[in-house]
Amino acid sequence: MLADDLRFGIHANLNQFLHQLAQVFLVGLMLGSMRTVVPALAESEYGVPRGSFGLLVAFVIAFGFVKGALNFVAGRWSERVGRKTVLLWGWIVALPVPVLVYAAPNWNWIVAATVLLGVNQGLTWSMTQTAKLDLTHAGQRGLTIGLNEFAGYFGVAVAGIVTGYLAPLMGAREGILVFGLVTVALALLATFVWVRDTLPWAHAESAAHKAGTSVLPARYPQGFTEQPTTGQVFALMSWRDRRFAAFCQAGLVEKFVDALVWVFLPVYFYQQGVSLAGIGWIVGIYGFVWGGSQLLTGRLSDRIGRHWPIISGMWLCGAGVAMILLGAGVIWWSLAAAVTGLGMALLYPNLSAAVSDIAHPDWRGSAIGIYRFWRDLGYGVGALLLGLAADVSGIMEAGFWLVAGAMFLSGALVWWWGEETHPRLNPAD
Repeated sequence: MLADDLRFGIHANLNQFLHQLAQVFLVGLMLGSMRTVVPALAESEYGVPRGSFGLLVAFVIAFGFVKGALNFVAGRWSERVGRKTVLLWGWIVALPVPVLVYAAPNWNWIVAATVLLGVNQGLTWSMTQTAKLDLTHAGQRGLTIGLNEFAGYFGVAVAGIVTGYLAPLMGAREGILVFGLVTVALALLATFVWVRDTLPWAHAESAAHKAGTSVLPARYPQGFTEQPTTGQVFALMSWRDRRFAAFCQAGLVEKFVDALVWVFLPVYFYQQGVSLAGIGWIVGIYGFVWGGSQLLTGRLSDRIGRHWPIISGMWLCGAGVAMILLGAGVIWWSLAAAVTGLGMALLYPNLSAAVSDIAHPDWRGSAIGIYRFWRDLGYGVGALLLGLAADVSGIMEAGFWLVAGAMFLSGALVWWWGEETHPRLNPAD
């Protein structure tokens, strides 16, 4: 039997669920503060030579590899010391980030700040997602991930717009400094005072599964120990189970889009004569549509399943990226950003929900961490490929076509290797 305060579901845990949503919104604010002003002013403010694509993408490469690695270890740590402790560690690491951006004499300091940002994001975003999945039940996972990613990317969009306006009012460095320090201070206070550790809910769900009282039997991997080693979970997620492998490669490739939006899009639009505030709004539309639509697409997958929303999202997102180069003007680019954001909304929460569907509660934290390792490694791999494509071709547009093609191929691989994972629509035998 469960204790009275360990019931499952959003409504039963609404207070704690809302605190976790507030946390991921603050995580998004922290990420968004680095996504508009910093790359757009890389040349004028931080001395990056014009056309030096490799140097420009260096900070996102660092972010992707560091965040991916921290996602991997965060899941394992959270099963040992608890979700709240790992969340606190992530916010403490974030404290120097806005200070480094403010004081940076050159681009190397920005790369260093982004390394710390990667640690922060790997620890905090992983924990907000894992904690909410602990609290809810299988029939709400799509909605849960949708709400989580809505709050996070709404924060990213808000921060991009706000820092875009703060730059001419306060100065680029001063705006990021004030915005970043206020965000971290609020997050630390909220974590200490209001956030509760959710690891006991995961233990309770595992006990229910072992007792045979689970309402929806999931298609967990067969013949796999309930207390696997880190290496066993990593191998299962990465190649031994084709379903997990399909989701992990799709997660990695879809981050190519976000790397493009982060690195090349502000620079591309700035070179086309768009103001910083205008860039903030175009990129913000991508973030708002991505975030807002997940309120619907996550819930949709709880009804119709995860498989086809993921595939259609990959293809729609690739089409949105291609649209950016097929027209011109703020209205057209805003439409392309909206299409790209809608595609991301279809695929993004449902990849995480699919992983959660078939990951046993005893090692779900590790499974989510490993999926997020591969997914956020896509920042680094994508930025590296973008830089190489632009350097070899001599034009930034080559990176856009690379990303669009990769999204179409990756979606096809999900169609081939993946399957429906929702336990109601495709339950275990």
